[in-house]
Amino acid sequence: MPDPLNTPAAELPVRRLGPGDLDRCVALSVDRHWAPEERKWLFLLENAEVYAIDAPSGDLAGTVTLTRYGTTAVGIGMMLVATRYGGRGLGRRLMTHVLDTAGDATVFLWATEFGRPLYEKLGFETVGVTEARVGRLRVGDDPVRTRPADLDADLDADLGALLALDGEVFGADRAELLTRLFAFAEEVRVTEDETGLTGYAVSWRNGGTLFIGPVVVDDEEAAHALVIDLARRADGLVRIDADRSRPSLLRRLGERGLSEAFSTSFMVRGGRPMPGDRARMFAPMMLAMG
Repeated sequence: MPDPLNTPAAELPVRRLGPGDLDRCVALSVDRHWAPEERKWLFLLENAEVYAIDAPSGDLAGTVTLTRYGTTAVGIGMMLVATRYGGRGLGRRLMTHVLDTAGDATVFLWATEFGRPLYEKLGFETVGVTEARVGRLRVGDDPVRTRPADLDADLDADLGALLALDGEVFGADRAELLTRLFAFAEEVRVTEDETGLTGYAVSWRNGGTLFIGPVVVDDEEAAHALVIDLARRADGLVRIDADRSRPSLLRRLGERGLSEAFSTSFMVRGGRPMPGDRARMFAPMMLAMG
């Protein structure tokens, strides 16, 4: 196998990973001082396209994920290069590979300060900043204002309406992935009025943290209610990724105990507008997918 230390990065083979590569992905995260995130990695390996460059040792020299939403949008994430192979062009090689496979779709990602210069060179532009808010969320004596989603497809309950709502807001077909996310999730809750469903949010566990996302709903008050009601099942830390264009929501979450852990730049390639109605997208599913 070519050694990334000696072979030009542009010539390195890139292969697609599967669930059998879980341990290698976790080891790469640990190498980069990220949390192991075994459950998230497994979900990505089963539901996204995960690509990698192998190291001669049998470990992974680098990874990147690509999630397709029909032909409309592509989310890129988990761009990691092992410490010993940093600065040798592996990140560019992986990004070039996934961009070549993305077609004409709108391509987006969340970038750390470390990764942003590379993405800018590849034509990405920053269109927002997202804060990862983490802490023990205080629910207090707030009344329950949302209800659990009824996702029994055989009964024609909430599932169809929920997927239709998400397609309208996201501007692309996420039905297959969301159906799998709902099975993976801790809980899915919805808001509604006399016309039907007006929003939904999902919680899912990763290690000892309860992640909340996506949050798709008409207004901030309903978004806040969904977050609070999902957090009632938390027995430890809660995390939500919310855009800084939501200062009032971020302030309210801060008052409830969620502090900024880090921030990322939301970037879109070529300055293209994101499809759908982003005004109703309060939090993504996960930064690795969108």
